[in-house]
Amino acid sequence: MVTTSWSLTLKEGFLSKLEMGDELSIERHRRYAAEIPVSVCLVVTSDKILSGIYSDEVTSLVARLVAKYGCELKNHTLVPNSRDAIASAVADSLRKCDVVVVSGGTGLGPKDLSVEVVREICSKDIPGFGELFRYITFQTHGAVALASRAMACAVGDRLVFVTPGSPNAVELALDRLVLPEVRHLIAELRGLRH
Repeated sequence: MVTTSWSLTLKEGFLSKLEMGDELSIERHRRYAAEIPVSVCLVVTSDKILSGIYSDEVTSLVARLVAKYGCELKNHTLVPNSRDAIASAVADSLRKCDVVVVSGGTGLGPKDLSVEVVREICSKDIPGFGELFRYITFQTHGAVALASRAMACAVGDRLVFVTPGSPNAVELALDRLVLPEVRHLIAELRGLRH
């Protein structure tokens, strides 16, 4: 049965009946969350950057993108592909920031450890991030997308996103998925919706 004069509420007291032609409730929620200040911490995991084989192109990219969306890059750190180093950097970042971005460690190799480390501390999975990231990657690069284990979760009232380490992948994740929606996600997570 199709209803044309109103849509059903998702949760009593959360979304009210909408008359046809009214603004979608998601837009109201985004507007409500638009003023939430967002601090971001970046953890770059890379033995090759640490050893000087590659230069760090991710930190300046993230700083630019975070500023573009009116957020603050509060801290950034570079760590080796080590379980303990990643866990320590993520824990420290969670004490400082609303959002933690972990760049690197999402592949299938033996040194790709970020996903496992972050999964151990997740309180809620956000599967849509990884699904959309792989879908967009597939549209651009084909089946290689299935090798990415990009993921996101909540840790208490904080958000953690684990992206591949390439600047293009970080830009895709932040510019197309995370930053346009981050304030709304934080509002939902913290129960700040009206």
